[in-house]
Amino acid sequence: MIEAEGLTKRFGDRLAVDGLSFTVRPGQVTGFLGPNGAGKSTTMRMILGLDAPTSGRVRVSGQPYAKLANPLREVGALLDAKAIHGGRTAYNHLLCLAQTNNLPRRRVGEVLELVGLTGVAKKRSRGFSLGMGQRLGIASALLGDPKILMFDEPVNGLDPEGILWIRNLMKALAAEGRTVFVSSHLMSEMENTADHLLVIGRGKMIADCTVKEFIDQNSVLAIRVRTPDAAALAGLVTTAGGKAVRESDGSLLVTELAMDRIGDLAFDGGVRLHELSPLQASLEQAFMELTKDSVEFHAAVPAIGPEALR
Repeated sequence: MIEAEGLTKRFGDRLAVDGLSFTVRPGQVTGFLGPNGAGKSTTMRMILGLDAPTSGRVRVSGQPYAKLANPLREVGALLDAKAIHGGRTAYNHLLCLAQTNNLPRRRVGEVLELVGLTGVAKKRSRGFSLGMGQRLGIASALLGDPKILMFDEPVNGLDPEGILWIRNLMKALAAEGRTVFVSSHLMSEMENTADHLLVIGRGKMIADCTVKEFIDQNSVLAIRVRTPDAAALAGLVTTAGGKAVRESDGSLLVTELAMDRIGDLAFDGGVRLHELSPLQASLEQAFMELTKDSVEFHAAVPAIGPEALR
C-alpha cells in the first residue's frame, strides 16, 4: 500500500505538487493521470525517496521508502527505462541489481524470460530498441518479486503484442494482491487496465474514484437515434426539454433525456425508430472535459500549406 498525506513539493517559486493525499490500495490497478506538468513524475519520485517533499509525507508498506530494509523486495519501479549503463548486457544489468539487493541469481533468468528478453540477454543494452529497453526496465522492477509495482508510461515503445502483454501482466499482478500504480497518457490503455483512478491537475487532486465513476461524473449521456422521421422526433425531444442534434449520417444525437423517455415520446408521437442506443463516453473524453482548465501547455493550430513558408 502507498499512503500520501499532504504531499507538497516546491521548486523555487514553482509549486509542483500541492497537498496531495491519497491511498493506493493492493489488489487493483490504480491509474495516475494528469496533463503534462501536472506533477505526476514528481509525485512518483517522492514516493521513492528520489525527491524530498517540501511538506507532507508518503509511506510505502507503512514506512518511508528510505527506511525499507529490502527496498527491491518491497517496491519495484520503472520511471525511466533509459537509466541503465549502455555498456552492460541485459543479463549483467539485472545481475548487478540482484547482487546489490541480496537476490538469488536465478531471478535474473526468470525475469528475462518473463519479459521476453532471454534471446538478447548477452547483448549490450545500448543497442536495444525503445521497446526492448522498456522490457528491460520492467524486468528490473519485477526482479525482487515486490509487493508494490510502480510504472511510469510502461507501454512507451511497445508494439501491440507488447502492450497487450503489459496490460495483462499488470492485471495479473493486482489479482495476486499486489499494489500496482501506473502513470500513463494513453487513455485507451488506462480504460482497459485500471480499476481506480487518481487524477491531478497543476499539482492538485481533482479526482479519486473508479474508472466508471470518473466517466459517469465527467461526461454527458448521449443517445443515438435513427429514424425516417428525424425532424418530427427532434421536435418532440425539444418540446420535452431535451436536445437533438442532426448527425452527418442523418441520425439524431439526443441528450438530456433518458433512453426510455425518448422511446415513449416516439411511440406516443407515432414515430418509427430504427435504432435507439446509448453512446458510452470514453475515458479520454471524460479526462479532456475534467482537465481542460488544468492544462499548462496549449499548442497553437499550425500553419499548413504554401502560405506557411511565405
